[in-house]
Amino acid sequence: MTPRHYYVWYRLAGAAAPARAAITAMMLELAATTGVAGRLLVRADDARTWMEIYEDVDDAEAFERALGDAVVDHRADTLADGGRHVERFCGCGDAGTDA
Repeated sequence: MTPRHYYVWYRLAGAAAPARAAITAMMLELAATTGVAGRLLVRADDARTWMEIYEDVDDAEAFERALGDAVVDHRADTLADGGRHVERFCGCGDAGTDA
């Protein structure tokens, strides 16, 4: 199966410090349960827009279940103003594209 890469972006709803603690705990849990280490980025021109990146996910189904559970467990959905937006990518040519 072709590895998938997940990009989850959202606008922060509240204070950054408690949100960062919650997201960091969530990412550590995901790394422990799935073996996928995430990264947290902040938009360069807007500190309220955050992005979680999870790369080289081999078992997309299991990862998405674990991510969904972790979001609930750590209340990550409450940290996002307007919701969390999950984008899924794969290597060019791996999805049947002509590129």
